[in-house]
Amino acid sequence: MPFVPVLHAEWIKIRTLRSQLGALAAMFVTIAGLSSLAAVDADSDPLFSVYFGISFGQIAAIAFGTTAVSSEYRDGALRLTLTAVPDRGRWFAAKTTAIALPVLAVGLLTGFVSLLVGRAALGASAPGWAEGVRGAVGCGVHLTLMALFAAGVAAVLRSGVATLSVLIPFLLIVSFVIGDFSGSVADYLPDRAGQVALHSDWGGALGPWSGLGVTALWTAAALAAGAWGVRRRDA
Repeated sequence: MPFVPVLHAEWIKIRTLRSQLGALAAMFVTIAGLSSLAAVDADSDPLFSVYFGISFGQIAAIAFGTTAVSSEYRDGALRLTLTAVPDRGRWFAAKTTAIALPVLAVGLLTGFVSLLVGRAALGASAPGWAEGVRGAVGCGVHLTLMALFAAGVAAVLRSGVATLSVLIPFLLIVSFVIGDFSGSVADYLPDRAGQVALHSDWGGALGPWSGLGVTALWTAAALAAGAWGVRRRDA
């Protein structure tokens, strides 16, 4: 089966799951909603104040990517899928594309709406437009990479519960326990590296785009491991 029909089939699966649509809505509401509180902590970093909700919104992105993949391992669904699409590599590529596109679209929308709301809340302390647009784009890209990272891990673990049990505590620990310590090994973890693009002045070794690059490397590794698992293990 050609790639486009496979992609269309995977998109139908995603948009017919209420939990998937709920995850996208939660991502938008959490980040854009918390941006209205930007003025509370504007003195430390105006740009990150606008995107303060990213630490919570990325959990919704992770849930989206996890559920999209783990649902295939319930009740023999993957066996039926691979009967229709015997090329496992093509199927996994279509699945990850069907995950990436809606998260990127909603992520970019979330980034720009958060920027507008945050600038209105901050007033004269608001970040400049150039910096703000970089943050909005970084927000969309970071959320997409985190969703794909989770998808790769879910393909390895073959369980939504196991994937979320590993990733969510990990992210909460990194974001809230050691998140204030920049310039350390924590800066190179997928969660922290991608968020550098959302800071006015980070002060660590990574810049906005190199930080996203590090997260992209983590994501590529997770997807490569997931693709290997899909190809080599029984459905």
